[in-house]
Amino acid sequence: MSLREKEILLKDSLVNLDEESFMNCLEELISSGEDPWRIILGPMSEAMEEIGKLFEEGEYFIAEMLRAASIFRRALDKLGIEADGGGSLGTVVIGTVKGDVHDIGKSLVATMLKAAGFKVIDLGVDIDADTFIRAVREHKADILAMSSLLTTTRDYMSVVIRRLEEEGLRERVKVLIGGLSTSPEFAKSIGADGWAKNAIEAVEVAKSLLKNVKT
Repeated sequence: MSLREKEILLKDSLVNLDEESFMNCLEELISSGEDPWRIILGPMSEAMEEIGKLFEEGEYFIAEMLRAASIFRRALDKLGIEADGGGSLGTVVIGTVKGDVHDIGKSLVATMLKAAGFKVIDLGVDIDADTFIRAVREHKADILAMSSLLTTTRDYMSVVIRRLEEEGLRERVKVLIGGLSTSPEFAKSIGADGWAKNAIEAVEVAKSLLKNVKT
């Protein structure tokens, strides 16, 4: 089986929630010396996008999303890329907004931010404004990152931003958003400071936001 065939099998196994097939294929890729980040940002990210679409279209439900998230996290542990960068670049509070239980994309962004050198406080999914505000204040966050897969939940991001303003925190924290339901235009319309299409972009945007603050 060629490398590309293995990557396709890995992707399909994750989309189909076949954990045994997925982990066996992952083991083969690791044994062959495949770069962990190529695996994550290639077939695993492709699977993540497809799973998100299936959820949006009503073919997958909460149980399937939680199952996919569990498999995804197991893969991240296996690949050994959970190293904490020490927080030298700043502190990020991250979570998926209230009403949305999509975890995979948010988890990947959190992992990459850690690897890049950020301290990351991952609040999880279905997070309300009070929890976001409390975490931003408690951890003295430099960036608040919010994710939304669903168009029905993305507007809650604006609720959180308004709460930041009401609590007097907006001037000291940058807001970065992302997720399948969002766009640069949407980010601008709700007053977010940045938008990222994927995990790689999220790291670059986060660095840029804090660089602009310090210069």
